[in-house]
Amino acid sequence: MKFRFFNVLVMCFFLFLGAEVYSQYGYGNGGYGYGRGYGYGSQRAAIPQAQATPKEEEPKTAEELVDGEMPGIKEALQLNDFETAILSSILKKYVQERIEARILKLEPEKMREVYENITLRQDEELKASLPLEKYEAFVELQKNGVDKTIKKNKKQKKKQKKKKN
Repeated sequence: MKFRFFNVLVMCFFLFLGAEVYSQYGYGNGGYGYGRGYGYGSQRAAIPQAQATPKEEEPKTAEELVDGEMPGIKEALQLNDFETAILSSILKKYVQERIEARILKLEPEKMREVYENITLRQDEELKASLPLEKYEAFVELQKNGVDKTIKKNKKQKKKQKKKKN
């Protein structure tokens, strides 16, 4: 009888111990939140996810910069296709020179000198290639910006329409 009582006692001990371990550590596999997502607690993957590094935007080329601005410039200056092509090619050439100068990372004084030289050569070439009124309008555009020039042109057109009526 002692043997049976001892067997029952051992069986109860393992039963209670098993229930305690089971309740404390979940379904096994390491306890709460660990394993393959079967247990209690937070459901995390065993393999941590790598943080995606944001891609650095590549700097735009001279062609991309000029092509992005040309529709606004064409509208503001009211250029025909020939004048647009001339202006676009000249701007691409000198924007590329400015980008190359920026890559060199010169001293501020030297950089200013290089930029002034590029601007002077650009102005001379534009003056020789464009009609005088278009060149002057372009210089005005550079001072005021594209949006202000477009608004100014629209106001002038409205005034002209009012005068005709």
